[in-house]
Amino acid sequence: MKQYLLLIFTLLITTFSWSQDDIVPIRGTVENAADDKELENVNIVNLNKVWGATTNEKGAFEIRAAVNDTLYFSYLGFKSIRVRVTNDWLKYGEIKVKMTELGIALEEVIIKPVTLTGYVEVDAKTIPIYDNYRYRIDGIGSGYEGGQSQPGAVNKALSAIFNPADFLYQIFGKRPRQMKKLRQMKKDDEIRNLLQSKYDRETLQTILQIERIDIDEILNNCSYSSDFIKTANDLQILDAISECYEEYRVLNRDK
Repeated sequence: MKQYLLLIFTLLITTFSWSQDDIVPIRGTVENAADDKELENVNIVNLNKVWGATTNEKGAFEIRAAVNDTLYFSYLGFKSIRVRVTNDWLKYGEIKVKMTELGIALEEVIIKPVTLTGYVEVDAKTIPIYDNYRYRIDGIGSGYEGGQSQPGAVNKALSAIFNPADFLYQIFGKRPRQMKKLRQMKKDDEIRNLLQSKYDRETLQTILQIERIDIDEILNNCSYSSDFIKTANDLQILDAISECYEEYRVLNRDK
């Protein structure tokens, strides 16, 4: 009898453990905490699996997750929140997520139009030229930034390897698990679409578990200009960090 009870108990534990890792569709609705209105185009990221989703016009969303996964909700003008997936969520099917609006004071922006005279020599000096672009040549792993005469990212990454105290070593070497998420982020279309429209680095900071200053330092050490760091969207920043990390990994193999 005791053997049968022990067998049943073991099966229950095994079933429970399996259910904890079971990935299922998670559904819910995101609303404004102030007036209970549904929020459309709220960005949701599963921080554990690095999957993304977006709410529809009714504020509803669906994303794959397992119990104890953490979902990250972000929306322009609202405070970002994290919600852990629980057994109760799976039991009841759907939940309502409330987001709190932030008070944002917009600074005055003065737009100065470019006035053309019709003379090429004069107009060529008037029109602003932006040269913070990244170029890539087929067959060469590294990218190049237009208008810059600084050494390539490979040289910077190489110096990181020979100097154990270098910033790149401190960031990449101590966060292998977070850095592996870079590849997952690049493969998920929802996350790429999300990052393409954002410039606050908040989602990148949350997923990679690094500070904003760390992101700027990584790009500085990989020869990206200050103009690129300030004006690039989050998707461009993701690609830049990923490129720098892959070069670091290749060179670090021979260390």
